[in-house]
Amino acid sequence: MTTETQFARFDSLPLDSGETLRDLQVAYETYGRLNESRTNAILVLHAFTGDAHAAGIDHDGKPGWWDNMIGPGKAFDTERHFIICTNVLGGCRGTTGPSSDEPGAGRPYGLRFPGITISDMVRLQKLLVDHLGIPRLLAVSGGSMGGMQALEWAVAYPESVEACIPIASTARHSAQQIAFNETGRQAIMMDPDFAGGDYYGGKLPARGLSVARMVGHITYMSDESMREKFGRRLRNREEFSYAFEVDFEVESYLRYRGSQFVGRFDANSYLYITKAMDYFDLSADAPSLAASLERATSRFLVISFTSDWLYPSYQSQEIVNALRSRNHDVTYCELSSNYGHDAFLVDVGEQTEIVKGFLGRCQREFRGGVACK
Repeated sequence: MTTETQFARFDSLPLDSGETLRDLQVAYETYGRLNESRTNAILVLHAFTGDAHAAGIDHDGKPGWWDNMIGPGKAFDTERHFIICTNVLGGCRGTTGPSSDEPGAGRPYGLRFPGITISDMVRLQKLLVDHLGIPRLLAVSGGSMGGMQALEWAVAYPESVEACIPIASTARHSAQQIAFNETGRQAIMMDPDFAGGDYYGGKLPARGLSVARMVGHITYMSDESMREKFGRRLRNREEFSYAFEVDFEVESYLRYRGSQFVGRFDANSYLYITKAMDYFDLSADAPSLAASLERATSRFLVISFTSDWLYPSYQSQEIVNALRSRNHDVTYCELSSNYGHDAFLVDVGEQTEIVKGFLGRCQREFRGGVACK
């Protein structure tokens, strides 16, 4: 299936910072058909460097980032559900972000773009869902940063969400997670070509962005998956170079990943989105995480993976314990995988069966006029 990216425009969006964005755009794709009762819509939310192209094949022949989970007979079954995926606010793949032209300025925002939060991203998504005429989503789901957005949806718009499926995610970043993000940001801002964020039309801060991606990619894998994939194998040589060249396969892989990333992602978007993740704290405006989640009315399915050390299972378990303390309907599954944080993208067999079963039960109740809780 060939997919088309669509666009919606909105006059304004108030932000948590107190500023207001004017004349902004959101990119999105849809898969499947919305039923007459408008009860089969699912909003899929992407991780940090994802975009609106979640499934199918685009005009460049590229599959969607969750194509193994979205489609006929898959976890998010397009024969039963209408799937929506948007590019997040602050992104660089069609939704307004720092690389977009600043209204009236005749140049991209750069670092003049206002600071954003996960709740700002969700607020823009809510505008889109309202624009599409969907009063209540059957589910919101996403992995990693997508899971943060799903949780924010459940708390900020409880009347609009039947079910919430955060995968390999967290209710707030730990100091270690913030530290990894700050290392990436510093790599970018210390690049001599960064030019205070005004590098558009000139030389990109490619070295800094590449290093940032290399650091990030290490956290997405596990020790075991890296050992299986690379070990200590040398790259196109039989002995060490005894110089700062590529000796090991893993060095070559990380350099490739870094250089590939530069061609598809904006360095300023990296800064803004990682900062939004660091700011996220679902319990910030409540006495506790449990008190914050008390506002939610959704049924929850929370999934984590044994080898994920970026968003370890204890963070998902904190969410589950908080929900159970308020008598919410929550199912928790810790899945065994060697793929680390990337498991939610690549190790989808068992994940598919769990999500399909959960959505099937929820949709039957929703169709019968019964809330999922």
